Amino acid sequence: MKYKGYESVVEFDDEAEIFHGEIINIRDVITFQGSSVEELKQAFQDSVDDYLEFCKERGEEPDKPFSGKFVVRIDPELHKVMTIQARQEGKSLNSWIEQRLSDSLA
Repeated sequence: MKYKGYESVVEFDDEAEIFHGEIINIRDVITFQGSSVEELKQAFQDSVDDYLEFCKERGEEPDKPFSGKFVVRIDPELHKVMTIQARQEGKSLNSWIEQRLSDSLA
């Protein structure tokens, strides 16, 4: 499900006979549950709204769904080889890596 840019994953617990979900595109942990699809959707939206209001009350910026930035630690030799390869192709290291990642998911 999606709401205000936030996305969730939902599972069904057949023992408890309840749906439970978690927002997956932010670092903060936001969960919700419901016993029907309608209840689950409403709980998801309420959880997002509650989270945004909580952040506002505390004067904090809510965690935004993926900024497009992340840190990856790699072997220095691999870093060097990738940088050389990117320069040979006339690209920045960031655009070279982005292209390689996109290609690997296609």
